Amino acid sequence: MSESQLGIAHHSSHSHDPRPQLISAASYFYQQGWMLGTGGNLSARLDDGSFWITASGQPKGELTLDSFVRIYPDGNVYRPLPENKPSAETSIHQAIYQLFPTATACYHVHSVEANLVSRFVEGEKILLPNLEMLKGLGIWEENPTCYLPLFANYFHVPQIAAEIIERFTHQQVKLPALLIRDHGITVWADSPTTARNYVEVIEYIFQYMVAAKQLQI
Repeated sequence: MSESQLGIAHHSSHSHDPRPQLISAASYFYQQGWMLGTGGNLSARLDDGSFWITASGQPKGELTLDSFVRIYPDGNVYRPLPENKPSAETSIHQAIYQLFPTATACYHVHSVEANLVSRFVEGEKILLPNLEMLKGLGIWEENPTCYLPLFANYFHVPQIAAEIIERFTHQQVKLPALLIRDHGITVWADSPTTARNYVEVIEYIFQYMVAAKQLQI
Protein backbone atom coordinates (compact mmCIF):
# COMPACT_ATOMS: atom_id res chain seq x y z
CA MET A 1 0.00 0.00 0.00
CA SER A 2 1.42 3.39 -0.97
CA GLU A 3 1.58 6.48 1.20
CA SER A 4 -0.83 8.21 -1.17
CA GLN A 5 -3.31 5.36 -0.71
CA LEU A 6 -2.97 5.79 3.05
CA GLY A 7 -3.70 9.50 2.72
CA ILE A 8 -0.21 10.67 3.67
CA ALA A 9 0.86 14.10 2.48
CA HIS A 10 4.20 14.27 0.69
CA HIS A 11 6.64 17.04 1.59
CA SER A 12 9.88 18.04 -0.06
CA SER A 13 11.39 18.72 3.35
CA HIS A 14 12.14 16.16 6.05
CA SER A 15 11.75 18.78 8.80
CA HIS A 16 8.94 16.76 10.39
CA ASP A 17 10.38 13.39 9.47
CA PRO A 18 12.13 11.69 12.44
CA ARG A 19 14.03 9.25 10.27
CA PRO A 20 17.18 11.39 9.92
CA GLN A 21 17.43 11.50 13.73
CA LEU A 22 16.96 7.75 13.93
CA ILE A 23 19.65 7.23 11.30
CA SER A 24 22.05 9.47 13.22
CA ALA A 25 21.35 7.68 16.51
CA ALA A 26 21.75 4.25 14.94
CA SER A 27 25.08 5.23 13.41
CA TYR A 28 26.31 6.48 16.77
CA PHE A 29 25.11 3.38 18.62
CA TYR A 30 26.78 1.22 15.97
CA GLN A 31 30.06 3.03 16.56
CA GLN A 32 29.71 2.35 20.30
CA GLY A 33 29.24 -1.36 19.64
CA TRP A 34 25.62 -1.34 20.83
CA MET A 35 23.96 -1.99 17.44
CA LEU A 36 26.39 -4.23 15.63
CA GLY A 37 25.32 -5.99 12.47
CA THR A 38 21.56 -5.82 12.15
CA GLY A 39 20.87 -5.89 15.90
CA GLY A 40 18.59 -3.44 17.68
CA ASN A 41 15.71 -1.27 16.52
CA LEU A 42 14.64 2.35 16.79
CA SER A 43 11.28 4.01 16.30
CA ALA A 44 9.68 7.45 16.49
CA ARG A 45 5.96 8.20 16.74
CA LEU A 46 4.18 10.87 14.72
CA ASP A 47 1.18 13.05 15.57
CA ASP A 48 -1.26 10.72 13.81
CA GLY A 49 -0.28 7.82 16.07
CA SER A 50 1.75 6.01 13.42
CA PHE A 51 5.45 5.41 13.92
CA TRP A 52 8.53 4.84 11.81
CA ILE A 53 10.60 1.81 12.86
CA THR A 54 13.75 0.27 11.46
CA ALA A 55 12.94 -2.54 9.05
CA SER A 56 14.04 -6.06 9.87
CA GLY A 57 17.57 -7.07 8.96
CA GLN A 58 18.93 -3.58 8.32
CA PRO A 59 22.65 -2.91 9.03
CA LYS A 60 22.43 -0.20 11.66
CA GLY A 61 25.59 1.57 10.60
CA GLU A 62 24.26 2.08 7.06
CA LEU A 63 20.63 3.12 7.38
CA THR A 64 18.90 5.32 4.80
CA LEU A 65 15.41 6.84 4.66
CA ASP A 66 14.29 3.66 2.91
CA SER A 67 15.50 1.46 5.80
CA PHE A 68 12.27 1.98 7.75
CA VAL A 69 8.64 0.98 7.68
CA ARG A 70 5.71 3.01 8.94
CA ILE A 71 3.23 1.29 11.24
CA TYR A 72 -0.29 2.71 11.54
CA PRO A 73 -2.68 2.28 14.49
CA ASP A 74 -5.12 0.37 12.27
CA GLY A 75 -2.45 -2.18 11.37
CA ASN A 76 -1.58 -0.83 7.93
CA VAL A 77 2.12 -0.81 7.05
CA TYR A 78 3.86 1.48 4.56
CA ARG A 79 7.15 0.18 3.12
CA PRO A 80 9.37 2.60 1.18
CA LEU A 81 10.92 -0.56 -0.25
CA PRO A 82 8.40 -3.38 -0.88
CA GLU A 83 10.80 -6.04 0.41
CA ASN A 84 11.16 -4.39 3.82
CA LYS A 85 9.51 -6.13 6.74
CA PRO A 86 8.76 -4.53 10.13
CA SER A 87 11.28 -5.17 12.87
CA ALA A 88 10.73 -8.45 14.68
CA GLU A 89 10.31 -6.38 17.84
CA THR A 90 7.60 -4.07 16.54
CA SER A 91 5.18 -5.46 19.13
CA ILE A 92 7.40 -4.15 21.95
CA HIS A 93 7.35 -0.65 20.47
CA GLN A 94 3.58 -0.87 20.11
CA ALA A 95 3.33 -1.91 23.75
CA ILE A 96 5.46 1.04 24.89
CA TYR A 97 3.43 3.56 22.88
CA GLN A 98 0.22 2.05 24.25
CA LEU A 99 1.44 2.26 27.84
CA PHE A 100 3.06 5.69 27.65
CA PRO A 101 0.99 8.14 25.56
CA THR A 102 3.60 10.93 25.84
CA ALA A 103 6.39 8.74 24.42
CA THR A 104 7.41 9.71 20.89
CA ALA A 105 10.58 7.61 20.61
CA CYS A 106 11.51 4.06 21.58
CA TYR A 107 15.08 2.74 21.26
CA HIS A 108 16.34 -0.81 21.74
CA VAL A 109 20.05 -1.66 21.62
CA HIS A 110 22.19 -4.71 22.31
CA SER A 111 25.37 -4.28 24.35
CA VAL A 112 27.72 -6.76 25.97
CA GLU A 113 27.37 -4.97 29.30
CA ALA A 114 23.57 -5.13 29.22
CA ASN A 115 23.68 -8.89 28.73
CA LEU A 116 26.19 -9.32 31.55
CA VAL A 117 24.18 -7.13 33.93
CA SER A 118 21.02 -9.08 33.13
CA ARG A 119 22.71 -12.15 34.64
CA PHE A 120 23.57 -10.45 37.93
CA VAL A 121 20.17 -11.32 39.42
CA GLU A 122 17.55 -14.01 38.96
CA GLY A 123 14.45 -11.94 39.77
CA GLU A 124 12.34 -9.45 37.83
CA LYS A 125 14.29 -6.30 38.67
CA ILE A 126 17.84 -5.19 39.24
CA LEU A 127 19.04 -2.50 41.65
CA LEU A 128 21.01 0.27 39.98
CA PRO A 129 23.96 1.86 41.78
CA ASN A 130 23.33 5.27 43.31
CA LEU A 131 25.27 7.27 40.75
CA GLU A 132 25.00 10.94 39.77
CA MET A 133 24.16 9.75 36.24
CA LEU A 134 20.70 8.70 37.43
CA LYS A 135 19.73 12.35 37.06
CA GLY A 136 20.02 11.78 33.33
CA LEU A 137 17.05 9.41 33.65
CA GLY A 138 14.94 11.97 35.48
CA ILE A 139 15.76 10.73 39.00
CA TRP A 140 16.39 13.80 41.18
CA GLU A 141 15.89 12.31 44.63
CA GLU A 142 18.69 12.29 47.18
CA ASN A 143 20.07 8.76 47.60
CA PRO A 144 17.38 7.17 45.42
CA THR A 145 16.60 3.47 45.30
CA CYS A 146 16.11 2.64 41.64
CA TYR A 147 15.23 -0.76 40.23
CA LEU A 148 15.38 -1.48 36.52
CA PRO A 149 12.60 -3.88 35.40
CA LEU A 150 13.99 -7.14 34.03
CA PHE A 151 12.07 -9.32 31.59
CA ALA A 152 12.64 -12.83 30.27
CA ASN A 153 13.66 -13.17 26.64
CA TYR A 154 11.42 -15.22 24.35
CA PHE A 155 11.86 -16.21 20.72
CA HIS A 156 8.21 -15.21 20.22
CA VAL A 157 8.58 -11.48 20.78
CA PRO A 158 4.86 -10.71 21.27
CA GLN A 159 5.13 -12.77 24.47
CA ILE A 160 7.69 -10.26 25.77
CA ALA A 161 5.39 -7.39 24.76
CA ALA A 162 2.46 -9.02 26.55
CA GLU A 163 4.47 -9.39 29.75
CA ILE A 164 5.57 -5.75 29.55
CA ILE A 165 1.95 -4.63 29.25
CA GLU A 166 0.82 -6.94 32.06
CA ARG A 167 3.50 -5.83 34.53
CA PHE A 168 3.50 -2.12 33.74
CA THR A 169 -0.29 -1.96 33.87
CA HIS A 170 -0.18 -3.08 37.50
CA GLN A 171 3.12 -1.61 38.69
CA GLN A 172 4.39 1.95 38.98
CA VAL A 173 7.04 2.68 36.38
CA LYS A 174 9.81 4.84 37.83
CA LEU A 175 12.42 4.61 35.08
CA PRO A 176 11.87 5.13 31.33
CA ALA A 177 13.64 1.87 30.57
CA LEU A 178 13.56 -1.90 30.85
CA LEU A 179 16.06 -4.70 30.36
CA ILE A 180 15.42 -7.96 28.54
CA ARG A 181 17.61 -10.75 29.85
CA ASP A 182 20.47 -11.76 27.53
CA HIS A 183 19.13 -9.31 24.99
CA GLY A 184 19.36 -5.59 25.73
CA ILE A 185 17.69 -2.42 26.96
CA THR A 186 14.63 -0.62 25.67
CA VAL A 187 14.09 3.05 26.51
CA TRP A 188 11.30 5.49 25.67
CA ALA A 189 11.08 9.27 25.82
CA ASP A 190 9.18 12.32 24.65
CA SER A 191 11.74 12.98 21.90
CA PRO A 192 14.36 11.07 19.89
CA THR A 193 17.10 13.22 21.44
CA THR A 194 16.05 12.34 24.96
CA ALA A 195 15.78 8.65 24.08
CA ARG A 196 19.34 8.76 22.76
CA ASN A 197 20.50 10.36 26.01
CA TYR A 198 18.72 7.67 28.03
CA VAL A 199 20.54 4.93 26.14
CA GLU A 200 23.89 6.59 26.82
CA VAL A 201 23.14 7.05 30.51
CA ILE A 202 22.01 3.46 31.04
CA GLU A 203 24.92 2.01 29.11
CA TYR A 204 27.28 4.11 31.24
CA ILE A 205 25.66 2.70 34.38
CA PHE A 206 25.96 -0.85 33.02
CA GLN A 207 29.64 -0.32 32.24
CA TYR A 208 30.12 0.88 35.80
CA MET A 209 28.29 -2.15 37.20
CA VAL A 210 30.37 -4.61 35.19
CA ALA A 211 33.61 -2.86 36.17
CA ALA A 212 32.57 -2.71 39.83
CA LYS A 213 31.80 -6.42 39.86
CA GLN A 214 35.17 -7.21 38.31
CA LEU A 215 36.91 -5.07 40.92
CA GLN A 216 34.57 -6.35 43.67
CA ILE A 217 33.68 -2.86 44.86
